[in-house]
Amino acid sequence: MAEIVEKSLTLGEAEAARTIAIAQRPGASPGIFWLGGFRSDMVGSKAMALDAFGAENGLAVTRFDYSGHGISGGAFDLGTISRWLEETIAVFALTKGPQIVVGSSMGGWLAMLLAKHLLAHGTPLHALVLIAPAVDMTHELMLPDFTPEERQALSAQGYIDQPSQYSDTPYRITNGLIEDGEKHRLLGGVIETGCPITILQGGKDPDVPQSHAIKLTTHLLHDPVTLTLVPDGDHRLSRPQDLDLLTDAVRRLIVP
Repeated sequence: MAEIVEKSLTLGEAEAARTIAIAQRPGASPGIFWLGGFRSDMVGSKAMALDAFGAENGLAVTRFDYSGHGISGGAFDLGTISRWLEETIAVFALTKGPQIVVGSSMGGWLAMLLAKHLLAHGTPLHALVLIAPAVDMTHELMLPDFTPEERQALSAQGYIDQPSQYSDTPYRITNGLIEDGEKHRLLGGVIETGCPITILQGGKDPDVPQSHAIKLTTHLLHDPVTLTLVPDGDHRLSRPQDLDLLTDAVRRLIVP
């Protein structure tokens, strides 16, 4: 079993400088590239289940924390989709050979943006696995739920704090995140990834409803798509049976 190699990567200059923490397990291709969700980190249950799967099967696994997340540097309040996508592309450049990119929630949006970027450069992914993909979350999932008072506060002070069932501290949502998200919206037309896509979606997900996953599939007209609905599944899909479903999905993409 290959040992995990801890690395770091510094991006940006002056106030935009931040150091990204990376954990890479050497191994065979196709490798597994993990993209976590908003306010998550690279040692969550899904990330570690994929790392264990990679270790058991001799596959390369790459995990990292976005800036402002986990043990990476940088301020969370400066985070935007553009910033985290830049980090995603930079870390992905450290991989070798074909990759299966697994993205959870916001990581699903970043995974699709990465796939779009790579396809434009003639290097499509081996496959995508998306868990409750929060594509276009700023405008499709966040803004519609803001109260008039929250919209006013967002404009006046540049942020709002919202309670979260996943943390004792509120999640801060900045105006910068919302405005930047406009640049990366995908649901306005056909989405091209150049690779097969597997979507795992919880039927009882309060954050990314199953209707959002179904809407996403209607924009994937040229790539093979498999949507698996877990009727009693929540947003995290981190129960033992959910993790088995995830690793089985990855396994099928390695050995069709």
